This record gives sequence, structure tokens and C-alpha cells, in this order.
Amino acid sequence: ALQTGAVDAAEWVGPYDDLKLGLNDAAQFYYAPGWWEPGPTLEIQINIAEWDKLPQEYQEVLKTAAHEANTTMLARYDARNQTALQELVAGGTQLRTYSDDILNAAQEASFSLYDDLAQSDPDFNSIYTEWKAFKDGIQSWHSFIETAYATFIAQQYQ
Repeated sequence: ALQTGAVDAAEWVGPYDDLKLGLNDAAQFYYAPGWWEPGPTLEIQINIAEWDKLPQEYQEVLKTAAHEANTTMLARYDARNQTALQELVAGGTQLRTYSDDILNAAQEASFSLYDDLAQSDPDFNSIYTEWKAFKDGIQSWHSFIETAYATFIAQQYQ
């Protein structure tokens, strides 16, 4: 659909997967950031009643395996995305960033939906409330350390 023009844009995972899918053959622009999915992550879901039946050592094995799988996946994507992005650019793909207006509108629409879901779904609300409190709290750390460091490093390559 992207190649025929029936769809104007596509969003997937990141440069490595996008390159493998050939999205660059159908679209000349590559937009970022994908704030709704700033990076890959994995999750494991286990019924708590079944989890509680497991011996402690099995629980620890599962925790360790899940942690290792996620850490390995993140490291692989970090390594592969940087070379894939270079390939995309070398092939003529033009990098673009979304405007603040677009990002603000997308974020506002998303959180409006989340707030509506929290009002109508007690299960969603219990997760959303804790997630939002964590997100809001961690922002001070990220703004102070992570953003400052990323800005400094970015300036080194300008």
C-alpha cells in the first residue's frame, strides 16, 4: 500500500527492521522521534496464581532469563540500528523530525484516550495510575541527566 500510494506513511520499529522490510524503497523520508515507542522492549506475562505456585528458584530463573532476553535484544538493536540508519541515509533516505505541533497533538490525543479508558476500565486505571506516577517522577531524572548528556553528545557531532 505504501508503494502504490494508497498509504502515505508507515511506522514500524526502527532503522534495522525498516531496512529489512524495504520501507526505504517505498518512502524517501524517515521521521522521528517515535515518542509512542521510543525503543524496543519485551515483556513477559504470567498468571499470578500460577507464578505463586512456582518454587522461588524457578521464579528467579524466569526473572533472570527475561532480563537477559531483554538486555540482549536492546544491545542488538542499538548495534544494528546505527548501521542500518547509515545505510538508509547512504541510499538516499532523508531524515526528518516531527514538528512540536505534531508531537504535542499526538501526545495530547493519546493521553486523552488513556484518561477516558482509566475512567471506564478499573483494571486499566489501576495500571495507568501507577505508570503515570512513575513516568512523571522519572521525568525529573531524565531531564537532569539523560537529556543533558544526550544534548552534550549531540553537540559533539554537529
